[in-house]
Amino acid sequence: MNSKKWEPRIVAFFCNWCTYRAADLAGISRMKYAPNVRIIRVMCTGRIDPQFILNAFSKGADGVLIGGCHPGDCHYVEGNYKALRRFRLLSRMLKDMGIEEGRLRLEWISASEGEKVQWAVNNMLEKVRGMGPLDLPDHFKEWDKEMEMVKPELSEKVVRNG
Repeated sequence: MNSKKWEPRIVAFFCNWCTYRAADLAGISRMKYAPNVRIIRVMCTGRIDPQFILNAFSKGADGVLIGGCHPGDCHYVEGNYKALRRFRLLSRMLKDMGIEEGRLRLEWISASEGEKVQWAVNNMLEKVRGMGPLDLPDHFKEWDKEMEMVKPELSEKVVRNG
């Protein structure tokens, strides 16, 4: 029996100009936040391809946190608005896939808000811990079963529609 307690794995995509610097400030200020978050620095949240988030989940992340500049303060003018639009679309898609709403999160955090990084990471970790492991590979098995059930129906439509 494995006596090791499960701990959530969080992948964080942080904007270079704001949230990444706030995380750096939190570290310099010795603010403690969960060690099971892996931070990936991106130049702008507007450059985060939804595939990056889907890939993080498929590779075992239990949650994904996106941190960017406050609206109106983007170094690239509108990158955070682009990120917000993508976040909303991806959130709906993940919900349709059966992935709980709180597993993907977007926070606006400026470079001076080290405490907010600490809060956001720890708060997300606790919420994801309460949801339990995502275990996406098991979801893949369920989806494969669904596709097997649909396969005869699809084959029949292809034959009819030629």
